[in-house]
Amino acid sequence: MDTKIESKAFRTTPIFVVLLAGAFVAFLNQTVINIALPQIMDHFQISAVTANWLSTIFLLTNGIVIPITAFLMERYTTRQLFLFSMGVFAIGTFICAIAATFPIMLAGRVVQAIGAGILFPLITNVIFTIFPLNRRGFAMGIFGVAMNFAPAIGPTWAGWIIESHSWRVIFYILTPVALLDFVIAIFLVKNVTETSRPKLDVLGVILSTIGFGGILYSFSTGGSKGWGHPEVIALFIIGGVSLILFVWRQLTVNHPILEFRIFKYRLFTLTTIINVIVTMAMFSGMILMPIYMQNIHGFSPLEAGFMLLPGGIVMGIMSPITGKLFDKYGAKWLAITGLAIMIVTTYALTKLHTNTSYSYVLWVYTIRMFGMSIIMMPIFTAGLNDLGLRLNKYGTAMVNTFRMVAGAVGMAFFVSIMTNQGESYAKTIISQSHILPTDKAHMALAINEGTVMGINDAFMIATYLTVAAFLLSFFIQGKSPSKEEDAPASKKELKPEPQ
Repeated sequence: MDTKIESKAFRTTPIFVVLLAGAFVAFLNQTVINIALPQIMDHFQISAVTANWLSTIFLLTNGIVIPITAFLMERYTTRQLFLFSMGVFAIGTFICAIAATFPIMLAGRVVQAIGAGILFPLITNVIFTIFPLNRRGFAMGIFGVAMNFAPAIGPTWAGWIIESHSWRVIFYILTPVALLDFVIAIFLVKNVTETSRPKLDVLGVILSTIGFGGILYSFSTGGSKGWGHPEVIALFIIGGVSLILFVWRQLTVNHPILEFRIFKYRLFTLTTIINVIVTMAMFSGMILMPIYMQNIHGFSPLEAGFMLLPGGIVMGIMSPITGKLFDKYGAKWLAITGLAIMIVTTYALTKLHTNTSYSYVLWVYTIRMFGMSIIMMPIFTAGLNDLGLRLNKYGTAMVNTFRMVAGAVGMAFFVSIMTNQGESYAKTIISQSHILPTDKAHMALAINEGTVMGINDAFMIATYLTVAAFLLSFFIQGKSPSKEEDAPASKKELKPEPQ
């Protein structure tokens, strides 16, 4: 093995702070684009469907990049990967800021996504390398501040800027911050992991790209084009077949891109399933609440953003506290408590009406985010602890890939439920109330009432999903991480026996 790890005498705090700053900027970037879309549509004279590609292409690129991060972390040093990811992200952000045409801006989002897609798995792997087992929960909790708080304040911050400035100002602010972090990283980031010369499975990369790209795209566009649209069906079939071939390929090659054999570790498998369910449930709120606040209540994007802000602040405050609790007590009871809170609050969101008060929505959503803050990092950390350091890079890549797919599926799934059920309810209301098409005022009221009922149905499905995760959480091992040893897993344990 070609080891390029530097002396263990390095100081962990400077490295952690620099990586955390980079993550904060990247995660902040994820949610600001949605608020800017109306201005971007006006500037480039494009439709909403076309403008939505700025979000879709970012998701697709992440879905292609994240599965190969385990290979990248084996092949390149911590320093090389972080400088590359932050440098590429800064370049992509600058391209978005100066884009003269929509295709150029789309290209900028692709470049951004390449850099951002590497960051989360890389930082997670570094945390598990530089922090001892009994401090990982706290470290991941601090990382959770960036992962949860930055996306939460993104809409509010972007809405405030857009009200008085151009949408380009958002990217003009993010670019120098990313560049500053890049420059500081040159001096402070050290190599903390071992590297080798693994052979890249080119066929696996191709199958992964087609598979995850096809699945993500089909779910991302299925809600708008319709699930029966030939393009959606074709891409879903192509993506599904490619993923099946990809999994088969990874189980037979000597050096897989994604190591599926890690699912033989029970706790990792269990926490990954819970993580996927919680991610889908989380997206129900992130997608449906802004629609409810803006389309039904008529609030501005900034006002809707303020409704989401307290929940983000709560998650930011709770992340390090939850990390400390995880280090002391383990993940089981944190997951049970958090999911119990989520069940109650998600069910409370099934009782929305067209005249539900702002304060009710604000408090229920904030308490729901509090419950979520108790769950996310503990189950993620517990699952990776089960694998041990040698397999951590594979676990990180796997969980983030599944979260990416779960996010895309969650968005499409809940929007589809809201749309289809909402249309059905609206038609029923119009028919029963004998509302004429020419009666615009009552037609609008019926459509709004139907949409709210569709949103309630979507939150009911999210409640059922949360109940499933709650039941699974009782099977999590209840040991304290400080009393456990690193899992003695090694890559060799996962390889197929020679024929």
